[in-house]
Amino acid sequence: MKRKQQTISRPVSCTGIGLHTGVECTITFKPAPENYGIRFIRTDIKNSPEIKADIDHVVDISRGTTIEEKKARIHTVEHALAAVSGLRIDNVLIELTSKEPPVMDGSAKDFVEVLLASGIVGQENERNVLEIRRAVNYTDPYRDIDIHVIPSDRFRVTFMVEYPLPSLGTQYEAIYNMAEDFAVEVAPARTFCFLSEVEMLKENGLIKGGSLDNAVVLIDKLLDRSEINRLRDLFGIEENIITGANGILNGRILRFRNEPVRHKTLDLIGDLALLGIPIKGHVTAARAGHASNVEFVKTLKREYSQEIKDLSYN
Repeated sequence: MKRKQQTISRPVSCTGIGLHTGVECTITFKPAPENYGIRFIRTDIKNSPEIKADIDHVVDISRGTTIEEKKARIHTVEHALAAVSGLRIDNVLIELTSKEPPVMDGSAKDFVEVLLASGIVGQENERNVLEIRRAVNYTDPYRDIDIHVIPSDRFRVTFMVEYPLPSLGTQYEAIYNMAEDFAVEVAPARTFCFLSEVEMLKENGLIKGGSLDNAVVLIDKLLDRSEINRLRDLFGIEENIITGANGILNGRILRFRNEPVRHKTLDLIGDLALLGIPIKGHVTAARAGHASNVEFVKTLKREYSQEIKDLSYN
């Protein structure tokens, strides 16, 4: 059943630091007119262009999705995009005071809460949707990654991950009703990383804003006192670091039994928004991440290029 396009009723904001750049930033979601889509703008850049959320603008996928247009770059857009897309907001301008949206608690929960507080309002024009009539498949046999989309009566996502850790193992999540489930079942899932990755990420100039307050760190190696001290120095942590009995640094309690795969689902929903048009289809993913998500969206755009062109508002 077709429905009208939607935007928000008033501007709403969140402030924090970027996960990878470590810079402070205020993100403000603003109402936008019909047929506008999702666009970003950096208010810290004079005459900054509006950057359309589009797969063709992706320039980097190092632990997040980065877009750029006319030399204006924005890092780690997937959580903001997931919040907007998951709430089925079609038209919105996302203003940023710096180069990366704030990570907040590592999830999209804060973004969703302010967007819902603003109020989602209907507009006059109908919302165009890409209906999946033929399957599209993306496979990376070397990394054992698969992403597929098949026809469905609505937008659905099923995700599966496998990790060689007793605390994780195989995890599965299925979201069959985005309107009812996204805000409660997906948006609160926090970003995570493995302890063995932390130093590598830091050395590569990533997670500059990372802390135990905005990421779940999963213990996948032995942690002795010297390494604990190194971690404290690395993150500037004054309090004690402990190895939790649940396999999570400092024993942080998961919000969901399968929170890691739910966060993967969150990232996928955000990356799918870069297609530029909502889809009516069932996306299934196994062991996927940002790089494969982006390649899948590129493949989907190629396979449905004429349909997308016909449905475009521009």
